[in-house]
Amino acid sequence: MNSRKANSKKVVASRSHQRIRLDHSSEKAEDYVEAVADILIDKDECRVVDLAAFFGVSHVTVTRIVARLVGEGLLETQPYRPICLTAKGQRLAVESRRRHQIVHDFLLAIGVDDATAAHDAEGIEHHVSPTTLSKLEKLTADLNP
Repeated sequence: MNSRKANSKKVVASRSHQRIRLDHSSEKAEDYVEAVADILIDKDECRVVDLAAFFGVSHVTVTRIVARLVGEGLLETQPYRPICLTAKGQRLAVESRRRHQIVHDFLLAIGVDDATAAHDAEGIEHHVSPTTLSKLEKLTADLNP
């Protein structure tokens, strides 16, 4: 392989790894805002204890993540008060749920059982590009007229 092709492949690989790292850094935020939105629908308020139970993690872990997400403008809370989504957090929750649903529907359309589709969609939704997501949505619509 000539050096030009080798360098081109390295650049593509580097960009791919950068995108994956960025996707991983936003995964937790997406999962948390989606969970807060779901808990608010079920219970009208969300507290650290609710998120700890939802994710099966410690109160300390949730407190740290919530503090980070408050700093990112996704959540609002005060000590001993419920957790709320900001407008930015609500938009992220809606978009995360939309991506999850498109991936889940696609997996069902190609014959994956519901339990597996739900599990797989939880990981795929964070890494699928907008271009691929659009193609999955179109293909799913074509498979299920």
